[in-house]
Amino acid sequence: MSPSNAQWAQAGSSVWMGGAKRPDLCFVAGSGSRLRDADGREYLDFVGGWAVCALGHSPAAVARALGGQASTLLHCSPGYWNPPAIALAQKLSSLSGFGRVFLGCTGAEANECAIKLARKRGAATGAWKIVATLDGFHGRTLATMSATGKPAWQGLFGPKVPGFVHVPPNDIGALEAAMDKDVCAVLFEPVQGEGGVVPFSVEYAAKARELCDKHGALLVFDEVQTGMGRCGSWFAFQDLGVRPDVLTLGKGLGAGYPLSACLTDAKFDLFEPGDQGGTFTYHPLGAAVGLAVIQEMERLDLVARSKSAGLALRAKLEALAPEFGLRDIRGSGLLQAFDLPDPTGQELVAAALREGLLLNSPRPSSIRLMPPLVVTDGDIEEFGQKLKHALIAMAA
Repeated sequence: MSPSNAQWAQAGSSVWMGGAKRPDLCFVAGSGSRLRDADGREYLDFVGGWAVCALGHSPAAVARALGGQASTLLHCSPGYWNPPAIALAQKLSSLSGFGRVFLGCTGAEANECAIKLARKRGAATGAWKIVATLDGFHGRTLATMSATGKPAWQGLFGPKVPGFVHVPPNDIGALEAAMDKDVCAVLFEPVQGEGGVVPFSVEYAAKARELCDKHGALLVFDEVQTGMGRCGSWFAFQDLGVRPDVLTLGKGLGAGYPLSACLTDAKFDLFEPGDQGGTFTYHPLGAAVGLAVIQEMERLDLVARSKSAGLALRAKLEALAPEFGLRDIRGSGLLQAFDLPDPTGQELVAAALREGLLLNSPRPSSIRLMPPLVVTDGDIEEFGQKLKHALIAMAA
């Protein structure tokens, strides 16, 4: 007899390091927008692995890419060329318009690459500070945690990596005041994900572009969560109408396989041999997956689907809003959020779990929705029903 959820949870708790609070829930299989736990119960997944599972769970395209590449060339070190990494870099360059691509494994690694690039460019004039935003999120390495503007992290793992200045999101005055000759870059997410799905305005992005040009700083967009069709375009900067100098990607790029990228223009590619790398950078297996993910997204037209499904999802939320006091419904594509009238986000997550619906609460009053880009109309209809039942149960 297979172990139960509780047995798996007990086993994991006895050997895993801390770092997360988890329910007694162990997933053993998944398909599309569905996950199945060790007790045989099915869940509708609107967390999507934190916006990772672009093609849903266990997509055939990724399985084929993994099997085919693993049987051909699994690893050869980044000290040599390999065809899948070259092909993926070429494809990302074609989609984004950026001429240089670094391939890594995690979003934090891509953001570290961007930070190093900005610091190296700034060294010529002595510029070294990076302006980021409060409530932004850029990763869990020491540098990217220092770049991250989460208040709860301010006292962790000190002293912080110096040189990061935080300003409130969408505050143009604060951004202007932070800019000086020591600033080598401005870094923010076009839509803050962990911050609660907070979109940056076109005006703010345009002013950031203007100020970076004026001060000779790089404009860096962290699209680890918003990129790869999540917000209804290939990249969220395309909807802002502002082109950054550096773009970082992750999550949906590998659709479940660890894969990330940092993109820039040739004129900003200042790395010398030894400056930037890593054992699993330009990895042929990950690159083959990334290429297969993009091809499948193109075949299924998932960027357009993200936009239309996002509108259907918003309509469900707006229909529930008057009865349950849902507020500030926001986001674009399949990165959506809403606020509850009270700080009961975790209570709603628990109530939804009992209904077989997976939700995420990044802030006490906020619920974030990140379903797979392959989410169906039927899934969205079911989501509306399960969410309503969870809201009723929570109120009772």
